Amino acid sequence: MTKRFSALAVSAVIAGGFLMTSVPAHAATSAGHGAVVSKAAVTCNKGEMRQQIANLKRKAAQLKQLGEPAAARKALDQAAAIQRRLDACIKAEDEAAKPFPG
Repeated sequence: MTKRFSALAVSAVIAGGFLMTSVPAHAATSAGHGAVVSKAAVTCNKGEMRQQIANLKRKAAQLKQLGEPAAARKALDQAAAIQRRLDACIKAEDEAAKPFPG
């Protein structure tokens, strides 16, 4: 009798552990109930990113004229970071268009 009880207890713990680890992954929803989110559908707004880069470069030039080299360097670093993200987005879109990259 005690062997059956312990076997049932172990089985219940294993089944409960399985349910606790698998159900939340399937039951999780995004902010909108039932909304479908696809990471592959992320697109970059190239025009907006180019505009931000131009604005930061203009700001850096103004800061350099005003005698603020550290702030100008920071603005140029931000522009370079946005440029790298833009290049990565363009590269990702080009590679995604090809069925067999290579």
